[in-house]
Amino acid sequence: MSKFVYFFGKGKTDGNKDMRDTLGGKGANLAELANLEIDVPPGFTISTDVCRYYYKNNKSYPDGMKAEVEENLHKVEDVMGSKFGSSDNPLLISVRSGAAVSMPGMMDTVLNIGLNDSTVTGLVKKTNNERFVYDCYRRFVQMYGNVVLKVSHDEFEKILEEKKKERGAKLDTELSGDDMKEIVARYKRKVKEFTNKDFPDEPEEQLWGAISAVFESWDTERAISYRKLHKIPDDLGTALNVQAMVFGNTGESSATGVAFTRNAATGEKQRYGEYLVNAQGEDVVAGIRTPHPIKDLERDMPDIYRQLVSIFDNVERHYKDVQDMEFTIENGKLWMLQTRTGKRTAQAAIKIAVDMVEEGLIDKATAVSRVDPTQLDQILHKMFDPKAKKEVIASGLNASPGAAAGKVVFTSNDAIALHERGEPAVLVRIETSPDDVAGMAVSEGILTARGGMTSHAAVVARGMGKCCVAGCGALDIDYGKEELRVGPRTIKKGEFLSLNGTTGEVMLGRVETIDSEITRVVKGKIKPDESEIYQYYSKLLSWADEIRKLGVRTNADTFHDAKLARDFGAEGIGLARTEHMFFGEERLPVVQKMILAKDEKERQEAIDKLLPMQREDFKGILLAMDGLPVIIRLLDPPLHEFLPKYEELLVEFAEARRQDDSAKAERIDGMLTSVRRLKEFNPMLGHRGCRLGVTFPAIYKMQVQAIAEASCELKLEGHNPKPEIMVPLVGHVNELKVIKEYSLEVMNKVMEEKGVKLDFMIGTMIELPRAAITADEIASEAEFFSYGTNDLTQMTFGFSRDDIEEKFLPVYIDKKILPVNPFAILDRNGVGKLVEIGIKKGRETKHNLEVGICGEHGGEPSSVEFCHIVNMDYVSCSPYRVPIARLSAAHAALHNKK
Repeated sequence: MSKFVYFFGKGKTDGNKDMRDTLGGKGANLAELANLEIDVPPGFTISTDVCRYYYKNNKSYPDGMKAEVEENLHKVEDVMGSKFGSSDNPLLISVRSGAAVSMPGMMDTVLNIGLNDSTVTGLVKKTNNERFVYDCYRRFVQMYGNVVLKVSHDEFEKILEEKKKERGAKLDTELSGDDMKEIVARYKRKVKEFTNKDFPDEPEEQLWGAISAVFESWDTERAISYRKLHKIPDDLGTALNVQAMVFGNTGESSATGVAFTRNAATGEKQRYGEYLVNAQGEDVVAGIRTPHPIKDLERDMPDIYRQLVSIFDNVERHYKDVQDMEFTIENGKLWMLQTRTGKRTAQAAIKIAVDMVEEGLIDKATAVSRVDPTQLDQILHKMFDPKAKKEVIASGLNASPGAAAGKVVFTSNDAIALHERGEPAVLVRIETSPDDVAGMAVSEGILTARGGMTSHAAVVARGMGKCCVAGCGALDIDYGKEELRVGPRTIKKGEFLSLNGTTGEVMLGRVETIDSEITRVVKGKIKPDESEIYQYYSKLLSWADEIRKLGVRTNADTFHDAKLARDFGAEGIGLARTEHMFFGEERLPVVQKMILAKDEKERQEAIDKLLPMQREDFKGILLAMDGLPVIIRLLDPPLHEFLPKYEELLVEFAEARRQDDSAKAERIDGMLTSVRRLKEFNPMLGHRGCRLGVTFPAIYKMQVQAIAEASCELKLEGHNPKPEIMVPLVGHVNELKVIKEYSLEVMNKVMEEKGVKLDFMIGTMIELPRAAITADEIASEAEFFSYGTNDLTQMTFGFSRDDIEEKFLPVYIDKKILPVNPFAILDRNGVGKLVEIGIKKGRETKHNLEVGICGEHGGEPSSVEFCHIVNMDYVSCSPYRVPIARLSAAHAALHNKK
């Protein structure tokens, strides 16, 4: 026979802390406190199984469950020595939610159940405190009326405020018992007005109304949104706790409070919390009265304080973690109402984890597991000064964390111009393209009207460690007028905007930012021994490095980014995008000349000019990663991306004709012809990647030569370069074979000329389904595989990354067609299967094949775990995500020990 209801009470308990899935967090912890012989008001937990049954069976309850509730309610009556519904010695109860995963404040609670005109009389006789009893009664009618009967909370507050105004009172505590009686009567009339029914007086009806309402609160909009935000499954259901009431509002010897066993903001080992005398629990969080800091309780109630401190210490030692505890003091007796693992900031999480190892409470592995990798974003990126004033005018996607303030510009060139004058820029675009990379690199932040979390703006910004708010649909951007409109506001070029990439907020004016302390240490602006948080962070990540099996590399294209990533702990470069190197102000005209060349001689002249530029690029990143592997991807995007947009050229052509500038018109006309010639219906699937290397080998040969020469120069200077040449978009082994053959010729020629032997590899990026399926063939030519999961996801789903996030992805997620954005979190069942197939087949051909991932998934914790499971050698991500990947890789090793 199934068990639906579990009793808890001091010395008489059916559950324990390990039964969270059945009892929910609150129920399991109440049972554990009772097992520790701590005074907990007795009660019982209705299991999560009942909630799931309730939603699957037309909001009904399983057979036998009501009988179990009645049986356990009698047990509570026996322990408390009072009876639910009795007019002489009434028992009052509360009904609270309690899911397996904490969702603070997201679901409903009903207190003081069992009060009616008859039980009120009995409670007044029992307590000899009419004001207290009617205060409880008015709280009950208000809470029940709102939660169960759906009367607006504001309607009750209006009545309470009217009464306070009548009496000239500022606080509820200044109202008399008679005032409370009148408020109860007015509340009931308000319920009748809104529901056309009398307020329910029967205690059993009240109880079951509350039980159903609290189960219903699992499915409220706020609870659903919270679960979506924190990736909590919708089908877990909540448990429900029915518990005897104890009262903190009986007078000056009573109180209620909330406390953490350590400071949840800073991590300091000090008790942190608040309490109110003569109050119930909701008063502490309502903000109507100012609570006292928990340390004042030592002065007000010294005996209670000593008991509380002893409980705090015992419970923290028992759970070996920070506890968030609620308590009530009723007429001088201390009752514990709840304990749960305390939520904390990233800074606090790191400090507490390290401190607890040093105190001997936990081991290093547990400490590493206690810090959520995603929390590290909080301590790595710039942040706004919390004291600063701000005016939020719009919100978009929090595409890349951090904080930025700068003058609005609408073009990459304007951003560069501002940067050269030493002024900060916020680059505002409808959407970004590779043309904007140079401007993005010098901007403080990027704001786009279109695009999602993996749009060009988002991916590049994260790679640069730049703040980015993407997909801000409220923006109306007018490039011609150089202004953007948000509702009635118009912001012109040169005016200040501030972006919060952590929240997605767009703010008017300049909100001052403060640098992350850890980032300042990494950049050398603060000495490590001057920063306590850096010392804790460094120690925790060193423990993570001892645990993880996966290597962690970075995606970096410049010496600066590579050095920064190495200082963050990167063990090499997993992806250097050479196309980003072509957009420099001096280089783009040369690249365009190469593309527009009329013959091979002219093309080779341009390529020869690019060679020394590329050599210096590669020398910089190889030097920054001296002794570590550096994967350099040969040119990937289609050539037309390096040319001006067709529409812009048409305007320039017309202007040249109008000015009768025939030479300029002829030059632009030539560019128009080339743009038309290179234009493709679907560039994603067109003439790009290795296809360029086959049809225009001179470009790839130049890049390979630059890699070889840079590496040889460094070797001769006493360094240890380790280049790995990556051929993109290979779908057939013969593509790789052709490019590898001439690449080896170039490498060998340079090494022979320089008299140097290099340690290098040639491999490929696996980003096409066919490449994964034929990986055994490709591995015969490749020395390494690097999975480009951004493109592999697009190709597998048939999605256009930049389009779906605006058009239909939110609908797919809301309708649970897809559980998450597959560009943000790797799709294990589809894309992941191709990855597994490719690794298995590749290593069947070449058992020592190096395998890694270089898409944005390389810095996302769930995706990193998948990479560990399928036995990759490394993950690669943007510099600022390297610490997150290091910690994620350690979590993956801890969670998948087999």
